[in-house]
Amino acid sequence: MAMNLPRVYAITDCRLTGLSHAEQVRRLAAGGVRLIQLREKTASPRAFYEQAREAVAVARELGVQVLINDRVDIALAVGADGVHLGQEDLPPEKARALLGPDRLIGFSTHSLEQALAADAWPVDYIAIGPIFPTQTKEHPDPVVGVEMVRAVRARIRKPLVAIGGITLETAPRVIAAGADAVAVIADLLRAPDITARARQYVETLAALP
Repeated sequence: MAMNLPRVYAITDCRLTGLSHAEQVRRLAAGGVRLIQLREKTASPRAFYEQAREAVAVARELGVQVLINDRVDIALAVGADGVHLGQEDLPPEKARALLGPDRLIGFSTHSLEQALAADAWPVDYIAIGPIFPTQTKEHPDPVVGVEMVRAVRARIRKPLVAIGGITLETAPRVIAAGADAVAVIADLLRAPDITARARQYVETLAALP
């Protein structure tokens, strides 16, 4: 599937918000976000399946694309738009064989070498990070910095997502370095009003060149 990445890529986190994935999708969509990844590290597979099914139903109603973090099986079971895979997950070529040509596959990288390798694989976009220190992962990879975004952008063809500790204040700098989109968790979800914060992101990044 050809992918035109929106500049704001939200990722859900039930621990940060105390809200279901479906409710997070609803609030983020109300702020104009159109691409959302459901990320779940603590629930059982069955519980995540039930929550993802509900979230995808809300997303369909609101015209939002939803990707499932890590779990190709759950993405297939709930009819999600695709998956986001990490370095230790199912290899992209195996995921593509299961998902078919029309669903989206994103892939996490943490170095120029990993990004260059991923550029040749059957994925729709490549994520690079963490750009800044992040607190949403228990064991984060080493910070790669904004200059890594610039270095990766110069060498790959696929759309590029920057992730890791990005805020509304730093997002424009990351886009200027060559990222097609910024993936954001904490700076969106910790806001007192998630919808208002999402709208700030969408409007701020839409105004950039």
